[in-house]
Amino acid sequence: MLVHQLMSSHVVTVGLETTLPELAQILGTQHFRHLLVMDNQRLVGVITDRDIRRALPSDATSLAKWEIPYLMHKITAKELMHAPVHSVLLDAPISYAAQQMLKYNISCLPVLDGDTLRGIITSSDILKAVAEKKN
Repeated sequence: MLVHQLMSSHVVTVGLETTLPELAQILGTQHFRHLLVMDNQRLVGVITDRDIRRALPSDATSLAKWEIPYLMHKITAKELMHAPVHSVLLDAPISYAAQQMLKYNISCLPVLDGDTLRGIITSSDILKAVAEKKN
């Protein structure tokens, strides 16, 4: 089985200057856990839902109510993203994608066709395929 057979071609991307509140809203309204960061049509980073949660202020913060939104708007995708990005080619075997995820302890790989982003494959996609194959 090849990556393009399991990947999701619906990928939500953000720019480097997308703010933390915007990132949180995007992930809060969607049913996925990864955002890909682009700079002029070039993939430059990955942000996970965990990165967003860690960047949000705690309920126990000592900041004033008006300080929180101001500070949150100063945090951008560029500061939160993981880079460099580990990716996989469209026609790579699923076993190779799984090995890369394990090797780098990551839960997704952007899928490229040359330098063009075509989709994303996640550890959940691979687990689902394995589970369905057993039945």
